[in-house]
Amino acid sequence: MSLFPSPAVDQFPNGYDHRLSSKRKFDDYALAIGDEQDDETPLVPVRMRKDDPRHHVHHPVTTVDPSSKAPVFSFPASHVDSRPSSSASCSSTRLQFFIRMFSQGNTMVVTANPEDTVKSLHERIYVMTGVPVMEQRLIYRGKQLQLEQSLADCDIQNDASLQLVGRMRSTDHPQTWQVMDDMVSLICRLCRGEMVHSPSKSIKDCLNKFFTITPKDNNEAVHAHLQIFMASSAHAALVMLYMSPVTGNKQCADSSIRHFLTSCRSALSKELHSYCIPIVLEFCSLLRNVVNEDSLYTSCRSTLGMLLESFSGSLALMLPKVEGLITMKDIFPFISELAGHLTAELDSSLDSTTSGGPLSSDVRDFTAFLNPLRSIFEHLCSRVPVSADWKKKDYYHPREMEFLHAIFNDLLYKMEKCLIRVEESFAATGSGEDEFFHLGWSQYLSILKELNGISKLYQGAEEQFWMVLRNRRSSLCALIIRFTRQNDDHQWLLEHKDVTDFESRRHLAMMMFPEVKEDYEELHEMLIDRSHLLAESFEYIARVDPESLHAGLFMEFKNEEATGPGVLREWFFLVCQDIFNPENALFVPCTNDRRRFFPNPASRVDPLHLEYFSFAGRVIALALMHKVQVGIVFDRVFFLQLAGMDISLEDIQEADPCLYSSCKKILEMDAEFVDSDALGLTFVREVEELGSRRVVELCPDGKNIAVNSSNRQEYVNLLIHDRFITSISEQVDYFSRGFSHILSNSRLQKFFFKSLELVDLDWMLYGSESPICVEDWKAHTEYNGYRESDPQITWFWEIVKEMSAEQRKELLFFWTSVKYLPVEGFRGLASRLCIYKSTEPCENLPSSHTCFYRICFPPYPSMGEMRKRLNFITQEHVGCSFGTW
Repeated sequence: MSLFPSPAVDQFPNGYDHRLSSKRKFDDYALAIGDEQDDETPLVPVRMRKDDPRHHVHHPVTTVDPSSKAPVFSFPASHVDSRPSSSASCSSTRLQFFIRMFSQGNTMVVTANPEDTVKSLHERIYVMTGVPVMEQRLIYRGKQLQLEQSLADCDIQNDASLQLVGRMRSTDHPQTWQVMDDMVSLICRLCRGEMVHSPSKSIKDCLNKFFTITPKDNNEAVHAHLQIFMASSAHAALVMLYMSPVTGNKQCADSSIRHFLTSCRSALSKELHSYCIPIVLEFCSLLRNVVNEDSLYTSCRSTLGMLLESFSGSLALMLPKVEGLITMKDIFPFISELAGHLTAELDSSLDSTTSGGPLSSDVRDFTAFLNPLRSIFEHLCSRVPVSADWKKKDYYHPREMEFLHAIFNDLLYKMEKCLIRVEESFAATGSGEDEFFHLGWSQYLSILKELNGISKLYQGAEEQFWMVLRNRRSSLCALIIRFTRQNDDHQWLLEHKDVTDFESRRHLAMMMFPEVKEDYEELHEMLIDRSHLLAESFEYIARVDPESLHAGLFMEFKNEEATGPGVLREWFFLVCQDIFNPENALFVPCTNDRRRFFPNPASRVDPLHLEYFSFAGRVIALALMHKVQVGIVFDRVFFLQLAGMDISLEDIQEADPCLYSSCKKILEMDAEFVDSDALGLTFVREVEELGSRRVVELCPDGKNIAVNSSNRQEYVNLLIHDRFITSISEQVDYFSRGFSHILSNSRLQKFFFKSLELVDLDWMLYGSESPICVEDWKAHTEYNGYRESDPQITWFWEIVKEMSAEQRKELLFFWTSVKYLPVEGFRGLASRLCIYKSTEPCENLPSSHTCFYRICFPPYPSMGEMRKRLNFITQEHVGCSFGTW
């Protein structure tokens, strides 16, 4: 049952429909293309900022004829310069034409004789403006007029319009202006259908030259050059080329715009990418307005998202009311558009007859646009969730906040339905195998991750979000196990462990380790003498660069032929037994549970004890990475410290039951009795180390502070802190460092343990605590050379059933180098087990190939003979390293 209704599209705030919202008029953009004046076309002003270079160089305005998608070019209204030309007087043969000036946005009416030269026009312009002739260029029909040409040679018509492209003396970067003007002129010619040799290459050459001359080490200079790109209307010219009906122009523009998008990220360093954002935003706005969504628009949108996502500067870039900067309103249309796509794609994935679902590109772009937006809201709201009556408050963007909340509700409603669909499919098939899943579900977790981020912005939304996941826990866990990958961000999934189960938490935790390689050349090789197992293992593991351990390990014992994964599993088991052996003084077992260990406060008897703790951390992490159960588990106080969490009185119950009982009694005693000082306690603790006792003060002057009813809780807290934190803080720290060396990201060490429950780690390190089930063992065993009905196989399983629990463990260890099964039992092993029929004489003992979980024995003539051989190999001192490979 849904927790909330699905909002209809028309409930979104006006102006943000993803199909129509916030579209900039194509006539807002300038394009330096000359054309005849069309008196029927409405004149519109060019949108500029005060610091826009277009105040220095002006261009004709591009407008769109409502009846056609074809662009119409016109000029803004201006006062007309009516001064006479240099010729004596006007005659019927004289020409009258318009020159759009760069100064003050004026358009000048000029009269001249057809035989007058272009140079004479430039000289007249020089008299009027003061701009030298050599800094002027006149453009007519996309071509630059040459000085020596006459007006007749240029085919100047009556009432024609010419574009003056010039630069004020104060204009910077003339070379960049030249490159952009050349590119725009070339595009004009292409739009008019003129033949140009290798047009795509010529435009790309201009773009390459533009990025080449753009400085890479001066932010202000980079900004100025990219402003020139905008001011020259190069972006609008390229879009106009894309819309051109002339054959070949669309493909030319497509490849040129994509070349610019690529160059933004490849030619400029990451910290300069933000300066390209306004240009790519203009590309998106122009393309979205004049074409249905196509691959070029999608590429522009994706690039814009990536530029926004990689921007690491001040949030001021995104804030409103800052002149000349991108605003929140510029981003919202894309979020609306992408949210609409995701909604439709989620609906598609609900259809059981299709394998549709959200596209990874849409999810990626949605994330890219959402991240900066969410950062702004967090900044504006001082990271405090918006209350229910936020609409009444004076927030900067109430409309946008309302819209984002509507998107959250809509997508969460859809996601809940999708999770129900996953659950139903899972129940119908009764299988968790890969064929149960289809790729349409692969983006569900990514969408949920973004909804989790949005939920933190609104009061009540976070509880709403996690309630949905709690109700759909089984489908969520199935998706986690199937679709999470090594480099994904999993941390958000573990914020609320009640929405996950052991398998999904284990899966996510294992993603924090590097992936074990299968190439033996990349593995860290070890050759170890069994008689010096701990010392030599320490040298191989503790003394090397952690990076060399990330690919995996290759293990071999000296003077033994056996190699491979089975030998490695045996080494892990044996070295962990030594590390946690109390005789080595590194760890001590809990009184009530001898499987559990925590660091020994007296470990300093060995000068290398801290290095050994770092070594121990590496070994445990490597065992987890290789998925080997080592039969060792941590006490709660040790586990909590590794997770960076506080320790309470209840947490010490297993580690020190006597201290736990004493503290409980002190806290529960009658207050008057405690205040009578009958206990005779002060803020000190007696410590026994190496046969001697010493007194430790729990606080300054603690020996003179009596414990009473008002301070007894503080006394207990300080006692626990000194006993389980202060006394072993160095040991825990070095173990943590060693463990972190093996993780893909060392900073995740505390989070690794925090993401698990203690029982999760128990199952990962120790495995199943249940006795080995012979029926499960038999169900996961295959035969080679034997048949299940053969007497030797029947005898074998009857003998195994007669064995003690410890004998079964020894047999399993001999067979597989696995002494402790995974928590799933035999199903959790890397492969099925196999019994091979050997051709050895019947007097021989069984042999094993532990790497392949294979045991071999000849067809013994009787059950008694087989029992004798199996009983021999299940003796602990015999079973170790009996396998061959």
